[in-house]
Amino acid sequence: MMRAVNGVLPFASELPCAETLFDMNHTRPALLDAAAVIFDVDGTLVDSVDFHAEAWQKAFAAFGFDFDVVKIRSQIGKGGDQLMPVFLDADILERQGRKIEAFRQDLFEREYFHRVVGFPHVPELFRFLIKAGKTIALGSSAKTADLKVYKKAAGIEGMTTVETTSDDAERSKPHPDIFNAALERLKVPAERAIVVGDTPFDVEAAKKAGIRTAGLLCGGFSEKSLREAGAIEVYRDPEHLLQALEASQAAAG
Repeated sequence: MMRAVNGVLPFASELPCAETLFDMNHTRPALLDAAAVIFDVDGTLVDSVDFHAEAWQKAFAAFGFDFDVVKIRSQIGKGGDQLMPVFLDADILERQGRKIEAFRQDLFEREYFHRVVGFPHVPELFRFLIKAGKTIALGSSAKTADLKVYKKAAGIEGMTTVETTSDDAERSKPHPDIFNAALERLKVPAERAIVVGDTPFDVEAAKKAGIRTAGLLCGGFSEKSLREAGAIEVYRDPEHLLQALEASQAAAG
């Protein structure tokens, strides 16, 4: 079993089996009582977190900064506006921040986009929720152009009603701007929505917007870090969430 570093596990493929994950036999998933479900994307629907960490490390290195990839990975889930200040002083950000982020964006498009794949059973999860009458939204710190690539990788093109990205917000996660924008477009109150995300930054942003969060471990963050941030339920991945929803539906007859 790998040990979390700063609350994050370096590789999603080596996640431990948590003992307190959602119990499909005794609990009703909160998603079933929500009118709208807002999904994060990176690390939640597509397996991209390690790629983002590598791209940021290479981008920083191209400008003479050497940062450990595990430390960078612990910040993935934030947009560049919130990630870079963790590593760079304000004066460096003022002079080089935009160039570093542009370098990273170009690098990711060239070297990583084609390697991003969706987690198993994401389309089936979305179809279940749509059939159950839920409105589906995406709320991502990614840019709008990136989101198109991720939707195709996850197999969910045409299956969402609302999409909000860092382009729709003044500040990315863990600030609530992205989720506030999603709520405004969904036209549902925060208490009737639920977020599904893989990072404490998702949970923190949702909490500030007054929304509950179901956490997923497939992005690499530990169950402990998600629950400490305020996640009300935790699942291994989209497939586990789908299984819980199906089991609850079957139990209800």
